[in-house]
Amino acid sequence: MSLDTLLLYALASTALALTPGPTMLLALSNGIAGGMRRAAWGIAGASLGSSVLIAVVALGLGSLLAASEWLFQALRIGGVLYLVWLGLKLWRAAPPDVRAALQDAPAQATQGRIALLRSLGVALSNPKAVLFFAAFLPQFIDTRQAQGPQYLVLGAVFVAIDTCVMLAYAGAGTQAVRWLSRRSLQAMNRGCAVGMWALAATLAFWRRPGG
Repeated sequence: MSLDTLLLYALASTALALTPGPTMLLALSNGIAGGMRRAAWGIAGASLGSSVLIAVVALGLGSLLAASEWLFQALRIGGVLYLVWLGLKLWRAAPPDVRAALQDAPAQATQGRIALLRSLGVALSNPKAVLFFAAFLPQFIDTRQAQGPQYLVLGAVFVAIDTCVMLAYAGAGTQAVRWLSRRSLQAMNRGCAVGMWALAATLAFWRRPGG
């Protein structure tokens, strides 16, 4: 796997991680309701969920894509269309009401293991993450080399980036939820939309390594 391929993948992973989603709001909620200790358990659960999805993709799609050029091209085109659709959705979406969402936090402190299981369930049931891993991970795999280590590297990069972003959300929650105003969330949404469209344009002309 070349450095250019890894950098492009890191950019795509960062764009996905920065997109406000259920695991990010959950990290924010855990940070406010239970501090960084509970948030850390929740983040561990979300990271475990991402690792499980990556492992499933690695075991199920790697060998098929190595032998099928048309399948690779279909996934590439599908990935481009998905990024365009996601960008449109983010651009048009009203900013989420974080204050209202956080009112649903449990009144009593939730133990760390329960926070972990909640976040794990959210991560495994997030269709955005499933589509991302299934559509994009195989495109960064060099089929001339052993695929297992490459999936391991890609998985570690994504989990590391996603964990850092969730820690930032949780840290903000422990300080002051007023930092995330509706106006700033709308700006974040539209910034992510532009990023998704830029990635779609890049992937439209991308050739897989070794192809």
